[in-house]
Amino acid sequence: MVFVTRLSLLASLLLGLCVTTGCNTPGGPSGVNPHIPETASSAVLRPGDSLTVTLQGVPDPSANTVQIDEQGLISLPYIGAVTAAGVSTAGLSQRIRDTYVARKIYMALDVSVSVTERYVYVGGEVAHPGRITWSPDLTVAKAVQAAGGFTLYAKETAVNLTRDNGAFILDVKLAQKNPAQDPRLMPGDSLQVPRSPF
Repeated sequence: MVFVTRLSLLASLLLGLCVTTGCNTPGGPSGVNPHIPETASSAVLRPGDSLTVTLQGVPDPSANTVQIDEQGLISLPYIGAVTAAGVSTAGLSQRIRDTYVARKIYMALDVSVSVTERYVYVGGEVAHPGRITWSPDLTVAKAVQAAGGFTLYAKETAVNLTRDNGAFILDVKLAQKNPAQDPRLMPGDSLQVPRSPF
C-alpha cells in the first residue's frame, strides 16, 4: 500500500513538473520546434534527383538525362541499372566509368554527372500539393508558401516533416514568426499538412 502511494505521489509530481515547465513537446507550450538532425548531406545523391550523365568516349559520346528511382537506381545505355543513391556525383561518375570499362563497352571513357533538379514534396492541406524544386535556402515555411500556402482547413501547428526514416511535428505558424524556428529542408524531404478538425 505504501509502495502504491509513493508511485502515485511520484506520478503526480512528474505531471505537475511537466505542466509547469511546459514539457518540450512539438507544438507544446514551450514555443520551440524540435531539432531536426541533418542526416542527409546535400552532396549525396538521393531518390528523386534528376541527373545529366555525360559520356565522352569512342564510339559514341552521349548525354543522358535520368532520374534516380525509388530503389536508388538509374538506367544507362548498354549497362542498364546502376546504383546512384547514397554517393556523391564524383563517386557515381567513377562507378559508371568502371562499369563501362569492365564490360568492355568503352576502353577509355570520361564520365561527368551533374544534378539538374532536386525536390521536396508538400502534400495535404496546401493550395497546390506536389513537388517543389529544392534550393539550399529552402525552409519549411518557404516550401508551404511555394505550394500556394495553407488551405482554410489546414492545421498549421502540426505539420509532419519526414526525412529519411524520421518524422517530426512542426508548428509552421511559429516558424513564420521566428526564423530561428524554421528548419531548412533537405532534398527528398516530405511535408504533410493535416486537416484541422475545426
